[in-house]
Amino acid sequence: MNRIKKHPVLEIKERKEIKFYFDGQEIKAFEGEMLSSALFAAGIKIFSYHKKDSAPQGIFCANGQCAQCSVIADGKVVKACVTAVKENMKVQTLRGAAPVSCDKSDKKLSFSKIEEIDTDVLILGAGPSGLACAFEIGKFNLDTIIVDDKDKPGGKLVLQTHKFFGSVEDCYAGSRGIDIADKLADDVKKYPSVKMWNNSVCAGVFSDKKIGVVKDGVYYLIKPKVFVVAAGAREKTLMFPGNTLPGVYGAGAFQTLVNRDLIKACEKIFIIGGGNVGLIAGYHAVQAGIKVVGLVEAAAYCGGYKVHEDKLRRLGVPIFTSHTVVEAQGKNCLESVTIAKVDENFKPIKGTEKKFKADTLLVAVGLNPVNEFYTHALESGINAFICGDAQEIAEASAAMFSGKIAAHKVLKSLGFITSEVPNFWYEKLEILKSRPGKTYSLEELKQEYQGKVYPVFHCRQEIPCNPCVTVCPKKSIKLSGETIMSLPKFSGECIGCFKCLVICPGLAVTIVDKRKDEKNPIVYLPYENDPALAEKGKTAEIVDDYGEDLYKAEIVSVLDMKAENMRIIGVKIPAELAEKAASLRILSHEEGEKWRGDISKLDDCVIVCRCERVTLGEIRKKIKEGVRDLNQLKALTRAGMGACGSKTCNSLLLSVMKSEGIDTKEITDLTKRPLFMETEFAVFAGVSSKKEDKTSFSGF
Repeated sequence: MNRIKKHPVLEIKERKEIKFYFDGQEIKAFEGEMLSSALFAAGIKIFSYHKKDSAPQGIFCANGQCAQCSVIADGKVVKACVTAVKENMKVQTLRGAAPVSCDKSDKKLSFSKIEEIDTDVLILGAGPSGLACAFEIGKFNLDTIIVDDKDKPGGKLVLQTHKFFGSVEDCYAGSRGIDIADKLADDVKKYPSVKMWNNSVCAGVFSDKKIGVVKDGVYYLIKPKVFVVAAGAREKTLMFPGNTLPGVYGAGAFQTLVNRDLIKACEKIFIIGGGNVGLIAGYHAVQAGIKVVGLVEAAAYCGGYKVHEDKLRRLGVPIFTSHTVVEAQGKNCLESVTIAKVDENFKPIKGTEKKFKADTLLVAVGLNPVNEFYTHALESGINAFICGDAQEIAEASAAMFSGKIAAHKVLKSLGFITSEVPNFWYEKLEILKSRPGKTYSLEELKQEYQGKVYPVFHCRQEIPCNPCVTVCPKKSIKLSGETIMSLPKFSGECIGCFKCLVICPGLAVTIVDKRKDEKNPIVYLPYENDPALAEKGKTAEIVDDYGEDLYKAEIVSVLDMKAENMRIIGVKIPAELAEKAASLRILSHEEGEKWRGDISKLDDCVIVCRCERVTLGEIRKKIKEGVRDLNQLKALTRAGMGACGSKTCNSLLLSVMKSEGIDTKEITDLTKRPLFMETEFAVFAGVSSKKEDKTSFSGF
């Protein structure tokens, strides 16, 4: 079984074991877990074969947005990623088109009236912005409903084991995402006027100012005085040969499997994308005991926080900037990945290809706001506001503050407050969502240290962060500038309390202790990975800020900070190297093989529309024939007609048009569907599913 038995941060709880059957094979699962995770745990990654060309398909979004993971469960086609496994459930591979079943019995259906609910505020999304908004509104005792499609509030925070940046005062900086999710949810629970509707989806926003919501198989029409869209974002994807192979999927799916469901999703992973999402997912993989073979970023530098990049480099993960993936290879599932250098136009350079063995390719190339609910609400004349990633892609710290601002606007629109949003709130928000600022050289940050014990800061890039400043009991750590974008500096007394080291989200603080030996001091390093790799008495590979070899040192102490789910590793190092020591390396590099394919012949076979398996060649042909309307393209090729409602391919179709030299003014975008999620007709008729039936319909 591919399950994580030990994790350096996450608690492994006892769960009730049940059994189900997949294609006749008995499989063990845990009660309440999703079918996709149970299948992954059993080593099964192929869930269906496409109706068009019998191509194998597996998990992709793990969020119910697509239908790549469709299977047949107890005779019904469902999405495995949002369908809970049940005792003795009979699950089958979906081969080809979904079977159509017809109930020929003469039993009479009972129809119930659709319940309509009036409420002061309806919030769509229980992520960081939605919860922060609900907390502020709850203070005014307004009837509020939060609709969220997960069984637990927190959004993507529940998948994040790392500590967050930002401001301690405004957004729990220095706390792990999983803990912030609990804190925000607990804050909201203080107000009984706020009702949490978990396992619920917003099906549509209608012109009569009502919003359709399906909860536990029952359809409701909700009419709010104010509608707040905090629906977050969905992941972008890329076009390359092999991009639909089982084993190629998004960072959110990977984190769901690994950090939520404790599944060791793979043995070797390769990552596309050097933004925060890709860098963080790589770190989560290492924590789960998965070998990160490499990470590619097409730009000349990673766009994410440098401290995230540095964490990976120091652990031993190779990062290839100015590179891209040219092909994913495998017969039925991913087996290898080929990368190549790119030129100034981001085109692969022939002769630079390298092939690496990997069983997972994680695509982390950015996010698109889920803002269609807001757009439809405005078109329908609903008093609506938007916040978080649905409004603008940024870090969770910014999303929380964005939710607070949205709440102020809601309260003002309802007449509960009269003041405008304070200007300094907007100023704080701008800082929290800031892109990384200047990166300094080590020479620019060189500092002369006084005393026998002191902290060394290995963060060299301006990002919004202040936890180390807030926890120093001697107030000896201060920011070098006026805002939290400034880098920290030490001046004064250090008592070696480790508080700054422990709270640092970037693991970028070390402590040099010369109190016992000035020539060979002990350097204390933060550590959040497999304890077995850093035990007392072992020799550790110590690296510098750049991840380069520095010294082989004996581990002389291991402090287990149980409350913080981390360890502090003490190593003895010569004094002249002590301030350069940044981390332990625990991974070894793998050399890629020479690839002998022809890049120029790969293009046209690339799949653009995953649901209908429409290729780049098919789309280019129609563009050359004069098609400029994506709706016409959809009618001719079925691109965008699949179960995901073009959520995945819409941006790709637009990019293909542009790459073919079509002026954006000539392009007509796809008409959005009136319903945002596939919903069974019976639900709208008031024929509800049994409440214990957690299966989710798939339109695949």
